[in-house]
Amino acid sequence: MKAVVYQEPFKVSVESVADPKISHPNDAIVRITSSCICGSDLHMYEGRTAAQPGIVFGHENMGIIEEVGPAVKDRKVGDRVVMPFNVACGFCKNCLNGFTAFCTVVNPGFAGGAYGYVAMGPWVGGQAEYMQVPFADFNCLPLPPGTEHEADYALLADIFPTGYHGAELAGVKPGETVAVFGAGPVGLMAAYSSLLRGASEVCVVDHVKERLDKAEEIGAVPINYDEGNPVDQVKERRSGDGVDKGIDAVGYQATSAGSSAVGGEQDEVPNVVLNQLIELVNPTGALGIPGLYVPSDPGGVDENAARGALLINFGRLFEKGLRLGTGQCNVKQYNAHLRDLITAGRAKPDFVVSHEVSLDEAPAAYEKFDRREDGYTKVILHP
Repeated sequence: MKAVVYQEPFKVSVESVADPKISHPNDAIVRITSSCICGSDLHMYEGRTAAQPGIVFGHENMGIIEEVGPAVKDRKVGDRVVMPFNVACGFCKNCLNGFTAFCTVVNPGFAGGAYGYVAMGPWVGGQAEYMQVPFADFNCLPLPPGTEHEADYALLADIFPTGYHGAELAGVKPGETVAVFGAGPVGLMAAYSSLLRGASEVCVVDHVKERLDKAEEIGAVPINYDEGNPVDQVKERRSGDGVDKGIDAVGYQATSAGSSAVGGEQDEVPNVVLNQLIELVNPTGALGIPGLYVPSDPGGVDENAARGALLINFGRLFEKGLRLGTGQCNVKQYNAHLRDLITAGRAKPDFVVSHEVSLDEAPAAYEKFDRREDGYTKVILHP
């Protein structure tokens, strides 16, 4: 089958790889109809992880079940399904408690597994024609048959639940004010989710015009940090007040004001968003941090950043009585409910999708998405 294979930093190619097979009675083989390129894929693409050449990318996957193992009972051939990016067993202690992002079975020696991602287990990614899904009854979320809402449902694999997770980590409640830093796909989903949860005002901080335009389209307030300190901008808008809740959808590759928004050099300041949120969120508020932070960054800006150690204003955090929520999204906590919102017409997350292209176009799509060119905000590949 054809698949997107990592070659070296800033280079992927579409190659022929082995077809997946049923290797356990609980497996299913899914024919992929949509697989998204994620901002997390760019960490590997840019050489910012320990990913080795040959890894097949793709952790945001949906499709049609083609084959099931003899132990699969609730899913059948022909079912249209979407898979959480978390590979999970469904029966370990963490899975039983709802923490499927921290499954202790699927990636021995580490809590958590994912498709097509470095250090997240042996699971081959789904930017390909077919994919093996373990524990299929647990990991395959059934969808209405047909092709309706294809792009909406594809986002249930990761970014819609992850954005919602950011709002959940921050504890966003009806009537509250929220600041979301980062208007990439997850940030836009965090802003959208905050609005779905009843937030009265959501400010979204970024400096890429197309992203800020998307934020404004859904009713959020765009804040361009190249035009001044975003903390000051939000407080000026709010007559000196901060916000109730903050969400960091940027992570360790945050950049300073004036960095190139499209291509070119990025001046990274990995602790800048965290410290700005600490200043912006009002006392007794909360920060949700779904943005990715890593314990090892080969491209870190200094020795501390290279080992994931960031200097944050913890004294100010303590003084203000702020709460923190962090960690990868446990997709299965949210995906069925969000699916039902889509099906009922109450949620339409595909506004974030900018391009849908064939699998063969993946190398060019990666390059453009990485450089934020031609309005690339979210890309779906169709094998």
